[in-house]
Amino acid sequence: MKNIKHKMLIGFLALFIMASSCKKKSDGVITPEDRISFDSTKLETFFQQHPDFRKYEKDINELYNKEDFHFVWYDKDGRVDFAEVLYSKVNGIKEDGVVQQMPYKKEVDELFAKRQGDKSTLENDLLVSAMYFYYTNNVLAGVDTKTSKQTGWYLPRPNVSYVDYLAELMKDPEKLEKDETENISQYYLLKKGLKKYQDIQAKGGWGMVDFPANVKTFKEGDTDAAIAQIRTRLFITGDLTTDNKSNVFDNELKEGLAKYETRHNRKADGIITGTLAKELSIPVEQRIQTIIVNMERCRWIDPAIMNAPELVAVNIPAYKLNYLRDGKTVLESNVVVGKELNKTVVFSGLMSYIVFSPYWNIPKSIIEKEIKPGMDKNSNYLEEKNMEWNDGNVRQKPGKANSLGLVKFMFPNSNNIYLHDTPSKSLFNKESRAFSHGCVRVEKARDLAVAIMDEQNKMSADKIDVAMNAGTEQSVSLKRKIPVYISYFTAWADKNGNVNFYEDVYNRDKRLAQLLYTKKK
Repeated sequence: MKNIKHKMLIGFLALFIMASSCKKKSDGVITPEDRISFDSTKLETFFQQHPDFRKYEKDINELYNKEDFHFVWYDKDGRVDFAEVLYSKVNGIKEDGVVQQMPYKKEVDELFAKRQGDKSTLENDLLVSAMYFYYTNNVLAGVDTKTSKQTGWYLPRPNVSYVDYLAELMKDPEKLEKDETENISQYYLLKKGLKKYQDIQAKGGWGMVDFPANVKTFKEGDTDAAIAQIRTRLFITGDLTTDNKSNVFDNELKEGLAKYETRHNRKADGIITGTLAKELSIPVEQRIQTIIVNMERCRWIDPAIMNAPELVAVNIPAYKLNYLRDGKTVLESNVVVGKELNKTVVFSGLMSYIVFSPYWNIPKSIIEKEIKPGMDKNSNYLEEKNMEWNDGNVRQKPGKANSLGLVKFMFPNSNNIYLHDTPSKSLFNKESRAFSHGCVRVEKARDLAVAIMDEQNKMSADKIDVAMNAGTEQSVSLKRKIPVYISYFTAWADKNGNVNFYEDVYNRDKRLAQLLYTKKK
């Protein structure tokens, strides 16, 4: 588990001391006297000779300090078995979306090639320790918190000690192979999807769709070479079970197209456009990069959040909200998020109350940019918009025309962002839904209120309808605060590893990809 309790630390360290540097004799008795000690001043020599491992210097020093400067991976009988498990995982690290090779990989390979007669030297022990921290930093931790914030990610990061985590692994080496709780479950689903796309890449990927410049759309019954190309493309990614190579837009292609569009939150309209053809032409290498970027984002979320009794999760690029109880989706809704100039912030909060028939207290920035110019042109502007002055600010009165709709969900935060209803229902019919000033508009706001209030406050749907249409603001506190996570994932996989790709609405993938593909290990 990622969050190791401090009160368990002493016990873990005791296990660690026995298991990490000692081997079992033939009678199964652990012999601590076989542990090898060394002079702590020699650590600096290792880092001088291996400067690319200095990024792990703090962790390595902490590890050996806790071990009272004894070898971790070797005893007088040789290397402990768990080192082989770790080495195998590092060799398969590409499957975890890690694109940069470990420093001094050749030296480590030569070390593990010596199955017999491997020397119990300090340099060898330190090489294995550095390999361990390379693995945990890249597969489990990801880039540091400061760097993730630079990409616009303000969700809380888990605080993990991989020195302590090693104690668990030494106790149960198979944990590294079988455990899928170190990251959120979506990480492992994307990992499965990554394997699929890497296999597609190994087979040559797919070609471009040559969509005719003089054609606007294709519909069922039309014939063109591009239709056959699209058929093959959908077959490669599993949206079609067969590829008959036909260039006729038949019902089979229509069904495969509908499957693809549904997976990507599109309306299955049975039409092929130039835009769709361009999307299907995106190279498999770019799709792999997108999966890797989103696996990295998964590393930044504490998996413990999925154990919350209730959770509201919004994925900005998917324009979707999910309300979960005990890890299972109770309600899913389309949402509208902030436009490019008013990006919805990636962060979390605790929903503590719901407001029915809300006022809209208009932000000063909107008052200056929109309200005052409107008043200058029209003296009746406030009255026509059902607005009023209130202590030097402007607010919109409750009602069906209120920009917040009939209900809002509050999780107090410095970003002044919340979830709310909207009278502009037509926006939910659009595929791209980045239109708001930063808050999240919820299509099924009334249903969300009913689901939450029925579970917590035993407030009936009828009472909620009355409160929403009362025209008088009413706040109701929740008996139990609900975590709200607003995240940013441009790739999302289902249980079978089928990956859905979403529009990178805030253009954040490229910057993160550059960090992952160019950073030094």
